[in-house]
Amino acid sequence: MDNDINKKISYKEAGVNIEKGNELVQRLKKTISNADKKGVIGELGGFGGLFDLGSLSYKQPILVSGTDGVGTKIKLAIENNIHDTIGIDLVAMCVNDVIVQGAKPLFFLDYFACSKLDINIAETVISGINKGCSLAGCSLIGGETAEMPGMYKEHDYDMAGFCVGVVEKDQIITGEDIVAGDALVALASSGCHSNGYSLIRKIIKETNSDLNQNLDNRKILEHLLTPTRIYVKQILDLIKRIPIKSISHITGGGLIDNLPRVMPNNLSVIIDTNSWAIPNIFNWLSDRGKIDSYEMFRTFNCGVGLVLCVEKDNIEETINHLNNNGETAWLIGEIIENNKKSRVQFK
Repeated sequence: MDNDINKKISYKEAGVNIEKGNELVQRLKKTISNADKKGVIGELGGFGGLFDLGSLSYKQPILVSGTDGVGTKIKLAIENNIHDTIGIDLVAMCVNDVIVQGAKPLFFLDYFACSKLDINIAETVISGINKGCSLAGCSLIGGETAEMPGMYKEHDYDMAGFCVGVVEKDQIITGEDIVAGDALVALASSGCHSNGYSLIRKIIKETNSDLNQNLDNRKILEHLLTPTRIYVKQILDLIKRIPIKSISHITGGGLIDNLPRVMPNNLSVIIDTNSWAIPNIFNWLSDRGKIDSYEMFRTFNCGVGLVLCVEKDNIEETINHLNNNGETAWLIGEIIENNKKSRVQFK
């Protein structure tokens, strides 16, 4: 008994391998470089990420911050051993929120937690985060890797992201100047993005769905793991040309919950459901799960990633500019006076 009491126990025996964590940092330093990124000071591995806001020459800079995760979409990635795109999702969910107020994402930090660190998987996931940052035009300046045995099931991991952006004070997009008669322009999503996956996984389980089944010449699994589209560069470019009154990021809550978040309370919207063809992956989910249209529009983006509010005179220029720069954009609805019905109405 005394021998058991006097036995030395190490952190490694408790399930945490510091050497693996250090090796991961060294690998990432070789693949992630911010040497040419304006404003970034230092390299990965410090206690905090440094950024020189003064180097960007803003007159009245307002910082806009956002944090998010990927939800249970991670479970699909883990179960199918596909880890290279889930990091893009993480960045997208954060930076798309930041641009809603007209801010340019500056830098990003990630938090990666697992039961037992698999360096190869972690490196693949974080490389995806770095790719997402590149697509968003921001810098990955730090992060945290936490190995927590007993907190997660074996092979599981989870992530959170943190983004900071900047916008001139007089250019913040608030939605305060929206009036009845303004138009709503939609930008297509790349799929389910990173919302509704608890319902998706329930549908898959209860219907014993084959994810290798083809839909539009792609496997169902490919549709479900397509990364969230990052709209940053296109929106920042558009803002320079056209006054944007509001931007809605269509995430959890769908069109029904997200559109009212950026509108004055005395206004409602009418959405024309005939203005776009809902992608077949959503129809597949609706059919398999026997989900009604209200639940679909409140759970999923149903093919709409962002919605912009502009004056009617700017509809054509907005849509043409977006379509000419790699997006699929269309007129999806209009702003009306609140008539005591639902804030979001469909026709």
